[in-house]
Amino acid sequence: MRMLTVAAAQMGPIQKADSRAAVIARMIALLDEAKGKGADLVVYPELALTTFFPRWYHEDRGEADIWFEDAMPGPATQVLFDRAREHGIAMSFGYAEKTSDGHHFNTSVLVDKTGVIVGKYRKIHLPGHAEYDPERTHQHLEKRYFEPGDLGFPVWRTLGGVLGMAICNDRRWPETYRVMGLQGVEMVLIGYNTPSVNSQRGAEGPEKRLFHNRLSVQAGAYQNATWVVAVAKAGDEDGHHMIGGSLIVDPNGEIVAEAKTEGDELLVHACNLDETAFGKSTIFDFARHRRIEHYGIITSQTGAVPPPEA
Repeated sequence: MRMLTVAAAQMGPIQKADSRAAVIARMIALLDEAKGKGADLVVYPELALTTFFPRWYHEDRGEADIWFEDAMPGPATQVLFDRAREHGIAMSFGYAEKTSDGHHFNTSVLVDKTGVIVGKYRKIHLPGHAEYDPERTHQHLEKRYFEPGDLGFPVWRTLGGVLGMAICNDRRWPETYRVMGLQGVEMVLIGYNTPSVNSQRGAEGPEKRLFHNRLSVQAGAYQNATWVVAVAKAGDEDGHHMIGGSLIVDPNGEIVAEAKTEGDELLVHACNLDETAFGKSTIFDFARHRRIEHYGIITSQTGAVPPPEA
């Protein structure tokens, strides 16, 4: 058996006034708890270092740069890397990345047990809008502050298996999992910050949002015979509520652990990566069953085009 004990480190809200140091102290507390519970890998949420700042509109887009990291690790985050290395624990977390040539991405990294970044992913499926929208109950300005990721959906052979990453809205898109599935992925790490109310459909509240969270993650796991670890930042950030519901899903699409709170909470589960083999060799044996001659439309067009009326 290839066992990988993973800790889903859900985080409660991060307010605008909270310092990086205070947030990282919380992350270290979760890391210490994970060490005590025998974890090999700790997975934190999307934008784990800051509040979900895309809800705030800056007319001058550059004013949002205060939320971005110029280097990783940097002066504030080095202590987190040091503690993970001391514990011999791998980790993954999301943050706002500003590159040396001025590009902005919603990014996550995968750090091995020696404290070295072995993988980077930049969010591809950016939700929301780019300009202030008075018709929405709250703003969701990811398209204003981030560029679509430019690294694709890579996977990495590390920690005894094949691991990949995705971020928040990516989990709703089947292409996310399938591209990694075609590279033999055995565990997908996903961080998210999901508002509890749909800004364009107020009746869609937390119950429905949690349903769609589970549905997306369980389907992606089952249809690609992979473990999925999906981790929230949750609770009330300066009057804006986000769902929790962090969960670990096995390669059969079954939930094996799920958060019970909306605060800092650790879910720990020993994952047998060999459990991915059955699905990959039977119903989802891609080499035997996929019919790519019929899939061209997936990469040749974006929007839906219904057939002409008879």
